[in-house]
Amino acid sequence: MQIFLSVLVGLVWGAVCGLINAAVTKKLAFGGQQQVSAMGLIRTLVDVAALAAVYFTRNLLPLRFEYTLIATAVALSLIGIVVAFRVSASMKK
Repeated sequence: MQIFLSVLVGLVWGAVCGLINAAVTKKLAFGGQQQVSAMGLIRTLVDVAALAAVYFTRNLLPLRFEYTLIATAVALSLIGIVVAFRVSASMKK
């Protein structure tokens, strides 16, 4: 049960941070070179902050750290892939 809860929390946390990344991408992807560079920096900072939050709360929450961390990374990656496909599809139009 603890593993299931750890994976669930990690997926939800990663999805929330992935949606923040999606909002940043939607706002800055179609701007100039400076905006696209800023977008990459902000997305990286959100990813690092999401994973760091899992790391620093590993002793505070009764969850399995490794499962929570992996689930967070998976959710961030999957949402990032979906957003990348949607942005590239809208650029082709």
